[in-house]
Amino acid sequence: MRRRLGLIVNPVAGLGGRVGLKGSDGPEVQKRALELGAVPQAVDRAARAVERLRSVPDLEILTYPHEMGADAVRQIGLEPVVIGAVVPGHTTAADTRRAAQEMRDREVELLLFAGGDGTARDIYEAIGLDLPVLGIPAGVKIHSAVFATNPRNAGDLAALYLQGQVEGLREAEVMDIDEEAVRQGIVSARLAGYLKIPYRTNWVQSAKVAQSSEEASLASLAYDVVEKMKAGWFYILGPGTTVRAIADELGISKTLIGVDVVRIVDDPEATNGEGRRAEVVIADASEAQLLSLLQQVGTRQVQIVVTLIGGQGCLFGRGNQPISPRVLEQVGKENIIVVSTPEKLYSLGNQPLWVDTGDPTVDQMLCGYIQVVTGYHERAVRKVVC
Repeated sequence: MRRRLGLIVNPVAGLGGRVGLKGSDGPEVQKRALELGAVPQAVDRAARAVERLRSVPDLEILTYPHEMGADAVRQIGLEPVVIGAVVPGHTTAADTRRAAQEMRDREVELLLFAGGDGTARDIYEAIGLDLPVLGIPAGVKIHSAVFATNPRNAGDLAALYLQGQVEGLREAEVMDIDEEAVRQGIVSARLAGYLKIPYRTNWVQSAKVAQSSEEASLASLAYDVVEKMKAGWFYILGPGTTVRAIADELGISKTLIGVDVVRIVDDPEATNGEGRRAEVVIADASEAQLLSLLQQVGTRQVQIVVTLIGGQGCLFGRGNQPISPRVLEQVGKENIIVVSTPEKLYSLGNQPLWVDTGDPTVDQMLCGYIQVVTGYHERAVRKVVC
């Protein structure tokens, strides 16, 4: 029995991530991202997912032309059934919505799409709950619960579903974020709707949730991290309110939804009485700026400080793309400091932490067990999977 899968790729998804633009919505942002040297990733991530579907017998893949899907399928040596028409290099959200509707009308059994929250919203607006879908994560901001944790799991879960080995479907949240507000440091997610997805524990991410951690918890872990910071060292601070508490303890301003670099310097006149102070070296850094810094100062005195995404457990690959695989590879796992309030960490239950950097080799480097700073002289050990 022939199995029919639909595939839609938003080719500009994630374009602004590594260059620090917080998203890729709109032609002006996309143009700016390319000017800053951004390299499209969505087609490659879609190809990695489709590669996992080779085991499905008699599979027919319906997709749109060129970078909206056909390129990804042909990249792994398969030939898709191409429908519709687009202008190469100028695809739009309207193309995504039209493609979803055409695939619904052609009765695909499952629609795979590569993109971010904006793409998920477009799919929802086009077909609602009419057919099962599954997201291949390729965007900058991925707060919705309709995405697999990485392209490999998206492909594996799709393959199992098409072969009747995943019976249940779950209605999962599609969350929408105002990118322009995010660039101003304001994060306000709204529920756009729901999509039906095949589900398997730890293969599909949860919706990002806000945390209401007590100020005392944040202050405690911030004091612990700052106490151990060394003069002459550089610290790459990831996004989020938990890491911002560390910046507050250092007495510096932090880009809430961005990556900053600070340096600890000796200063006998520092008002904190510790004989040292922090200075911001790079505010709202891009991948290129981080790599340039590492080339200048080396990696022996550089550490990365990040927190996990509340409700999801993701460490790298969601919202902190400037800390790219190349940056992580140079800094090394041993120089990564993970911080979390106990409330945020324990709300995950037994769910492991996970990474999706876009580079399988770097993902494997980060897997295993890692210490999480949860308070002053307090640690938890969590497993990291990829």
